[in-house]
Amino acid sequence: MFEHNRFFKFTLLLLPFLFIQGCSQRENKDALIEVKKVAQKEVIDHHSFSNYNDVKSTHLHLNLKVDFESNKLIGSVIHDIEHMKDADKIIFDVKNLYVSKVEVDDEEVVFEVKTGDDLLGNALVVPIQKYSKRVTIFYETKRDAEALMWLNPTQTTNKKTPFLFTQGQAILTRTWIPCQDSPCNRITYSAEISCDSSLMAVMSAKNSKENNATGYYQFEMNQPIPTYLIALAVGDLQYLPISNRAGVYAESSLIEEAAWEFTDMEKMITTAESIYGDYDWEQYDILVLPPAFPFGGMENPRLTFVTPTIIAGDRSLVSLVAHELAHSWSGNLVTNATWDDFWLNEGFTVYFENRIMEALYGKETADMLMAIEVQELNKENANLLAGKYPQDTKLKLDLMGRNPDDGMTSIAYVKGALFLQSIEEKVGREKFDAFVKQYFDAHRFQSLTTERFISYLNYYLLEPNNIRFNVMEWIYEKGIPVNAREVVSNKFTKIDEIVSTLETSTNIASLKLDTLNWTTQEWIHFIRQLPNDQFSYGFFQELDAEYGLSFSGNSEIKAEWFVKAIHNNYHSVRPAVEAFLVEVGRRKFLEPIYEALANQSADDKQFAKMVYEKARKNYHAVSYQTIDEILEIN
Repeated sequence: MFEHNRFFKFTLLLLPFLFIQGCSQRENKDALIEVKKVAQKEVIDHHSFSNYNDVKSTHLHLNLKVDFESNKLIGSVIHDIEHMKDADKIIFDVKNLYVSKVEVDDEEVVFEVKTGDDLLGNALVVPIQKYSKRVTIFYETKRDAEALMWLNPTQTTNKKTPFLFTQGQAILTRTWIPCQDSPCNRITYSAEISCDSSLMAVMSAKNSKENNATGYYQFEMNQPIPTYLIALAVGDLQYLPISNRAGVYAESSLIEEAAWEFTDMEKMITTAESIYGDYDWEQYDILVLPPAFPFGGMENPRLTFVTPTIIAGDRSLVSLVAHELAHSWSGNLVTNATWDDFWLNEGFTVYFENRIMEALYGKETADMLMAIEVQELNKENANLLAGKYPQDTKLKLDLMGRNPDDGMTSIAYVKGALFLQSIEEKVGREKFDAFVKQYFDAHRFQSLTTERFISYLNYYLLEPNNIRFNVMEWIYEKGIPVNAREVVSNKFTKIDEIVSTLETSTNIASLKLDTLNWTTQEWIHFIRQLPNDQFSYGFFQELDAEYGLSFSGNSEIKAEWFVKAIHNNYHSVRPAVEAFLVEVGRRKFLEPIYEALANQSADDKQFAKMVYEKARKNYHAVSYQTIDEILEIN
């Protein structure tokens, strides 16, 4: 399914090119060996027990009841299967699921759940014949299924009805659907979902825009996707259209506000199409989830899940929408084949997001957004190089035996984007755009390895244009290459000049900061440039009083301020920090705040643990597992 013969041809063409790259001889040799392996062998995903290279699921149909009393999904999944080889069994990934019965072509069979591990779960082994067409698995989820977040009414925006949402990336879909849970295997799917008649069910598929009084909903996703993109949410939802192909779902008390915030959705879609071709998913909707959602957004096809923390009341955080929309091409249309290739999803997406923002809001805005990202990359790159896994600063990862979430760092996102921006600078935007558009077209609804991308890049862009570029260093060596594109913001330079004049006795009013028209990025940069342990308590108190940073309506600014305040022992911020940590479940904000508290002092760490005891129940497993580690909670 990866066109091995054609890929091998590309690899042979690539070999002379690889030897001239600026890598060490040893690293270059290792990378070449890997390229040859992938060219000549089947792709193996070490995060899945499934045998998709032998026999694979091509379509799955869900029939599930949503039971809020027991916090369980109960029902069945039917897999249509395709034989790749003469296999006598098909293997599915399961974790914390109770499987009661399995049928093959409507005949019950004896199945086996093999002992696995805490990370990957278990292998569900089902015997089949060479003519078997369909496998039906009857099951129910368990209360601790990591993909599922069951919220009681007090944890929702409306505070009236319960709510359920799923989060499958990276390897959590197996906790609510027995499946071949690898991005290497793409499937279509359909579903029948039954829930309380007062609630609406939506999925990453064709959705109803109105509540069904029977509580019964049907769904279809006709484009093949990896299983981590199957998503479900159930709650007191309403829908408002933005255009004939875009709209917003949210709880009733938030729907008007959300629709106003995302009014530029159609402009973003048409802008993206003007750069890299048609949007292939028909509908693009956004679902605003309760605050417990652990990410800024999740690019579930046709229905992006987002956190309410991006609703700032001034449309200042819509770059996240551009990011999730960009995934409709990079990540959803063309997907990383394994989690070691994660940068192929996120590096392209950050690059494309930045292009959308530049086209809509100007180069200065795009440069500020990228500069903030690069600041985060440099910090995380330094921490990783000094830590336990310095190899995680490579674009091509080796996460065997580890949680693929470990690879979801700024390396994949921002180093990946800088890699592409640096190639663009070298070859020119016109040629690079033509290449990327061709890349998306050629690999529509396919999953790729890094090695296949290298071959394609060399064969269709670098060699025809006689371009020499240190591709292998970028992908297979640690750290940030010296030829990374330099990101400069004139507005940030002005802020740097202001901060450089500050002294410990500075009066805030005397600074005469012209903040009236500052963007989110300018505020973040200003806060980050303030040094730690230099200014008095009074300075921070005055700064907070002047600009209301502890109570900003912008979560990005507020979270940045909390970290800086903690590092400077501005303890007056604690009530606001506690309220924020109890309310918000977004890991991007939680992690740096808890880390700052854990590392500042024993008293701060004790405060963090006290708050966490109240807040943990409001966090998704993706978030609380990270905070457990930070606070050393067993």
